[in-house]
Amino acid sequence: MTETITDAGTAQLVLAAVLGIAAVVLLIAWAKWHPFLALITGAGVLGLAAGAAPADTVDSFTKGLGTTAGGVGVLIALGSMVGALLAESGGADGIVNRIVNGVSGAALPWAMAGVAALIGLPLFFEVGVVLLVPIVLLVARRTDVGLLRLGIPALAGLSVLHGLVPPHPGPLVAIDSLQADLGLTLMLGLICAVPTVIVAGPVFGNFIAKRIPLPVPALLSASSGPAATGADRPATGPVGGQDFVDRDDLADPVGPGRTVDEQLGPRRNPGFWAAVLTVLLPVALMLARGAAELLLPEGDAVRDVLEVIGEPVVALLAGVFVAMWALGKRAGFDRRETNAVLGGALPPIAGILLIVAAGGGFKQVLVDAGVGNVIADAARDANINALLLGFLVAVGIRVATGSATVATITAAGIVAPLAATLDRPEVSLLALAIGAGSLFFSHVNDAGFWMVKEYFGMTVGQTIKTWSIMETIISVVGFACVMLLSLFI
Repeated sequence: MTETITDAGTAQLVLAAVLGIAAVVLLIAWAKWHPFLALITGAGVLGLAAGAAPADTVDSFTKGLGTTAGGVGVLIALGSMVGALLAESGGADGIVNRIVNGVSGAALPWAMAGVAALIGLPLFFEVGVVLLVPIVLLVARRTDVGLLRLGIPALAGLSVLHGLVPPHPGPLVAIDSLQADLGLTLMLGLICAVPTVIVAGPVFGNFIAKRIPLPVPALLSASSGPAATGADRPATGPVGGQDFVDRDDLADPVGPGRTVDEQLGPRRNPGFWAAVLTVLLPVALMLARGAAELLLPEGDAVRDVLEVIGEPVVALLAGVFVAMWALGKRAGFDRRETNAVLGGALPPIAGILLIVAAGGGFKQVLVDAGVGNVIADAARDANINALLLGFLVAVGIRVATGSATVATITAAGIVAPLAATLDRPEVSLLALAIGAGSLFFSHVNDAGFWMVKEYFGMTVGQTIKTWSIMETIISVVGFACVMLLSLFI
């Protein structure tokens, strides 16, 4: 049991939790506050309603904020740097073009789902959409496959990775809050991601395309696409026409007649395999660590090495170093330009870092006030499955706020005490159950809803029938896969 900052009884703690969460929901959904401010205010409401001293509430919130920023925040920043180099070097374009050009006809939706899942590993949702949508529109215009048969698989691949697979913010927050094993969670998340992408992507895309004939809108460029980005799915690339690096800004002043390409050299595609290996390197290192911890005894030399290089910070840092050479240098970036791309990856994610950090503070107030212990005791007494509880709490907050990150943070804080009663694989499954719940039914309070609507030229009703239902399928199928895995591990 956690040492609490209040002596309040069960009823008061439950009321405090309801008031704190309600404050966050209302401030985000009704008052349209930024989630960062809403989470800070909600934490204050929770602590005061629980009878905690204001100073103790502030200390608890600050501790949670610092711990989360120091852990999860570093990983998000490193992952963003890899994604920035992938986008700016042309590596992502190379992956998309190589795979899409190699298939045709009925295989195209499957290829689109696969390439979306691959480039979705290091990229945030909006960046993936910006990179993929022009390709989807172009292929749909040149073939008779249909827009939704191509677009839904691409969106499904991006969304599933966003919700279930680290190093995306949602899974990282759940893993940090529950003290889950990242390598094992990554492994189980990838297992669940495959059937989830298949069902929500090509299968659902083929089904809905027959019922909603959608014309192909005019091709969009990054500069003409939607400028809005969601608070819980931050952009790290050329969203709304804002590139990471403007070559004209980087170029030294020169005399008339000299082009930027003459100054910095023409851009080269870094190569398909260089891009793929860069994307997969951090994932492979973290998976190797998880496998070593499962298969090798403690004290084994190989396990010790893999535990170090598979540490998330080390794995992602290695990914950044490799990306600087395999993507940046091979694309023709000089050192100054590479540095500008890496630095430019950080400002766009400031919002998500603040939300995640404030969410960690909110979670810590929940835990220190004793709310988590109350919920855990009630769940044990009522014999409620911990995975189902985490999923349902995340679903409720996701539908109310539209924020997958807020849903993940709050649900993980509420069920964290239950994690102490579970073994290591079950804790990883609990993190995935929360991640699945956080994707449930995206609608008009989610910025991703409007981004998809505008890019695909759909009405609100069509977006609900396509995107919103697809997100719900991802949530339900992902959770079903989690429950199925729980029967075997």
